[in-house]
Amino acid sequence: MNNVNELVVKKPVEQQPFTIQIANGSHTKYVQTILDTIEAAARVRGTGIAKRTPEYVELKIREGKAIIALKGEEFAGFCYMESWGNKQFVANSGLIVAENFRQHGLAKRIKQHAFSLARAMFPTAKVFGLTSGAAVMKINTELGYVPVTFAQLTDDEAFWRGCQGCVNYDILTRTGRKYCICTAMLFDPEKQKDREEIKDIIKDLKKRIP
Repeated sequence: MNNVNELVVKKPVEQQPFTIQIANGSHTKYVQTILDTIEAAARVRGTGIAKRTPEYVELKIREGKAIIALKGEEFAGFCYMESWGNKQFVANSGLIVAENFRQHGLAKRIKQHAFSLARAMFPTAKVFGLTSGAAVMKINTELGYVPVTFAQLTDDEAFWRGCQGCVNYDILTRTGRKYCICTAMLFDPEKQKDREEIKDIIKDLKKRIP
């Protein structure tokens, strides 16, 4: 492989393989495409979305805290990582697959690598997420996440301010941040164990983290 951070995901022989890799500075050209794809998907689903600026997404890419999927040079999918509460909690956010590449299991593969990147960089942190999508809930469950109350998530105010751009933010505030449309899910490394497949990805990613 030419790029030491590149991970090739094998697809059926009739398809060209996607590449899934730790994002780096060369991928900042995809930032607006990533944001447009996330916003378009939210409109179709009619769900809320925690909005991020181009500058913020670019920062995550440059920090090596994001996973990007490409097919050749074409953008295929993305997910980034954030740490909260003095790095006691980590969240994978912004999981998206371009419309042309959906129904290929790519979202699951991207999330596996984003989750593994979080586990590699912050091995003692609790990994959590908020989602309203059944498909993401299924992926999270397969990774070992369990549904929890919002009280079991980080109390870092910076995280919760990120929800202000969501159309459902009023529900969150009216309930005293006890619940919302999204389901809270948590992976606690003290209680849950990584599957062997994830252990292999973690081991590989540790060699490729910038």
